[in-house]
Amino acid sequence: MKYRRLRAATCGAVLGAFAATAESPRNAILFMGDGMGVSTVTAARILEGQQLGGPGEEHYLSFERFDHVALVKTYNTDAQVSDSAGTMSAIVTGVKTRMGVLSVGPELARGDCAGTAAAALPTLAEEAEAAGLRTGIVTTTTVTHATPAALYAHVSDRNWESDAGLPATHDGTCIDIARQLVEFPFGDGIDVVLGGGRGAFLPADAADPEYAWRTGSRRDGRHLVDEWLAGGQGRQYVWNDAQLRAANPDGQLLGLFAHSHMAWESDREGDVAGEPSLAAMTRVAIERLSGGSRGYFLMVEGGRIDHAHHAGNAYRALTDTIAFAAAVRTAVESTDPASTLILVTADHSHTLTISGYSQRGNPILGHATAGGTPLTDARQRPYTTLSYANGPGFRSVDAGDEDPLAPDYKQPATWPLAAETHAGEDVAAYATGPGADRLRGVMDQQELHGVLREALRLAGNR
Repeated sequence: MKYRRLRAATCGAVLGAFAATAESPRNAILFMGDGMGVSTVTAARILEGQQLGGPGEEHYLSFERFDHVALVKTYNTDAQVSDSAGTMSAIVTGVKTRMGVLSVGPELARGDCAGTAAAALPTLAEEAEAAGLRTGIVTTTTVTHATPAALYAHVSDRNWESDAGLPATHDGTCIDIARQLVEFPFGDGIDVVLGGGRGAFLPADAADPEYAWRTGSRRDGRHLVDEWLAGGQGRQYVWNDAQLRAANPDGQLLGLFAHSHMAWESDREGDVAGEPSLAAMTRVAIERLSGGSRGYFLMVEGGRIDHAHHAGNAYRALTDTIAFAAAVRTAVESTDPASTLILVTADHSHTLTISGYSQRGNPILGHATAGGTPLTDARQRPYTTLSYANGPGFRSVDAGDEDPLAPDYKQPATWPLAAETHAGEDVAAYATGPGADRLRGVMDQQELHGVLREALRLAGNR
């Protein structure tokens, strides 16, 4: 199979050939629920319905009302069960690649610095900027994490978020992800970046503004926030919710609201610094990106759904999914359906299962019941409706006295692992707006790239 490569020396020239048409502006918003498999959507739908006072099963999350739906294959070129780096790279470049690498072809071995430039693949964000569109990234993870980083970085290892994570023996050809964001060479740079991850942008001896006892993680002494501010006129940097609300509505904006990942939605209350919600960040991004003569491309990630699943904690995974659905609702309310494609999907699934013949309206996070009586296993012990195939919730002894409704509860797991794993089944994609009718049947993940690209009217053949 032949893969399209993009050498660093010619990248700008090649992408400059892609231009938006002279028609009215067209926009595309890609919503990525990291780890949001079908079982997660179903359980979150029921939980939100129950939080609203209903039985739950009849409820719909905001994006489940979209007219166009497809199933999406998530495998990587070297993996049956995928990771976020390879899957997001497929969506934003149109080329399936291997696990652990970002926006480079699958011929590049993981950890190979020298071959990165030759294997680099053009991303939707790069094409959009080269064509004069505005661009934005919103996430609840670090902005250098795999899903957001695939839009602007080309690396052979997703873990190189800061230069502190680069191989100690590298020859200078490895460029860390945070640095690639600041040095993004297309257009005038990504216009709005909101999420976590201050540490990767601060020198090791710089105190974090939120936590005086935390320091930056860069070894090279560079203060990348200051460098980003100096890179363009009218740029603004914010690090808490109050500053975001008070920011000048014009100009490019960088918001880093946590030293590492942002808090789970259920944990944001009481946060001293004040982190904005995913919906609030989405609203700000749309307001700033709207009004351009050629439209915009925005990616919004509910990234901590995945992290809660890895912890075996369905409560936080589902509440973050509900917050993600609220951000989608905000986008629907803030955009014109005639000019904006909204595409909602996931990079991969998790091993969460819903089982046990529980009665209608039973608390989705609770023990399974029928007729008000707890259902029991072969040992006559109650069991929960939700469980994982593997993970830290494995119990070698009975844990029937634990409260499954508690926020910190870890759902039971069949196989003991330090962290629950991804799952390999197809995920769903939901779309509304121009080009949404291209979602149909079962699709390969890289085909979503063409749907987004066509909606943005990025000209030229790929």
